[in-house]
Amino acid sequence: MSTKTKLDVTVRTAADEAYSFSEYKSVEAALQPYIESAKTGDGALCRTAFYDHAHIVGSVNGTFYDLDADTFQGVVSETGASPDVQSHIAWIDISGPAAAAKVEFINWAGFRYTDFFVLYKQDGQWKISGKVYDSHAQN
Repeated sequence: MSTKTKLDVTVRTAADEAYSFSEYKSVEAALQPYIESAKTGDGALCRTAFYDHAHIVGSVNGTFYDLDADTFQGVVSETGASPDVQSHIAWIDISGPAAAAKVEFINWAGFRYTDFFVLYKQDGQWKISGKVYDSHAQN
């Protein structure tokens, strides 16, 4: 990204702004298989959003979970479809090939979740490297 500094103020070009917007949309798109899997219960679809090394950490009903991406795929499939789930991407923050995102869900199998994702862009593709979550009242 090109920047010019004048009196300690960073000036962005139109190309910089277009690139920044494009990257935001790319991270949003990388989260979509995960978000869609909440509705469909498709664990295989969910798995496509994660790197092989990814871990998912959080707790439900007082039980702590530290799952790899393959195990989490099974959990999503086992949970099944939640056609009435609602979601919202609260924010995305990007710095070069690294990004973080917060996604809120309500009524995913009757639960409310807040998910925090860390993503990385490798070979032009964003994927989830890790996730921590809060299961709110079921925590």
